[in-house]
Order: sequence, then C-alpha cells, then structure tokens
Amino acid sequence: MSLESVKAHFKQWNRERDIMEFEASSATVDLAAEAIGCIPARIAKTLSFRGAGEAAILVVAAGDAKIDNKKFRETYSFKARMLSPDEVLEQTGHAIGGVCPFGLKNDLEVYLDVSMQRFETLFPACGSSNSAMELTLDELEQYSFAKGWVDICKGWKDEEKLAEEALQNT
Repeated sequence: MSLESVKAHFKQWNRERDIMEFEASSATVDLAAEAIGCIPARIAKTLSFRGAGEAAILVVAAGDAKIDNKKFRETYSFKARMLSPDEVLEQTGHAIGGVCPFGLKNDLEVYLDVSMQRFETLFPACGSSNSAMELTLDELEQYSFAKGWVDICKGWKDEEKLAEEALQNT
C-alpha cells in the first residue's frame, strides 16, 4: 500500500517508473547501500519526530549523519523525540524501513539536513523496505515539498574530514 502511494505521488512528474525495487531488504542504511551499490552516506534517511502540535515533522538526512539534540532544540524550540513505529505508520502511512517524505498519509512538514549537500544524488526509500530512487538535491527538495534546509546533524563532518585527510596522505 505504501509503495503504491509513493508511486501515485511520483506520477505527477512522470517518475513512478524510476523507483527501484529490490529482492533483498533495503530497510536500513547499510542494507540499502548494499542493495544499491553505494556508500551508506548517500542513503537519504527520513527521521520522524513529534512536532510542536499533533503532527509529526520529518527530517531527511545523509545516511552517516546523527541528530544533534542541541542543534535540533535550537532549530525547532522543542526536544527531539522520535516517534514509535506505530506512530510513524499512523503519521506517514509508511512502516519503519520504508519511511520517506513522499506519498504521505498526512500533510507533514519536511526538512532537509545540510549533511546531504555534499552529494550530487542520494537514494531515499520509496515507501517499502525494499525500494529506493536516485534523486538530485533539487529533485529531493521539490518532490518532498520541503519547507527548507536545516543544520541539525552531527558526525558526518568528522567522517568527511577523515576521508579528506586519508586522501591527502596517500
């Protein structure tokens, strides 16, 4: 059902056929990266949090990024509290492992984290635990109807710096 809502969402841009479906699970960042054949950081994971009101908010971030609670609180003026699996399904219409900012059950605010801006394309899930789609940053922003870009993650800059240093030392 959820994959179907995402396909319906992408019909407005004639992109529903671009959704990749895998025989193996892509329910985690590592499994998705393995199924696609890319580094885990290029997986665009969608995280769901309790919003200030009844509705959840979604944050899409790079696969290697982690929420920085201080930055989150400074940005949204409330504490980062992730939804339970049942709440995620209720709010988004997608089960854990296939959560994405497309074909949502409810009209939720979507934000994109700057951790993704170091890549030309990323791979968000498409409503099921064995699907994904390659999108540019502009496409991700457009198709998710994102409210804007935020800087609320940590960890990824450290990895990027380590990779740059490793390249310089070779």
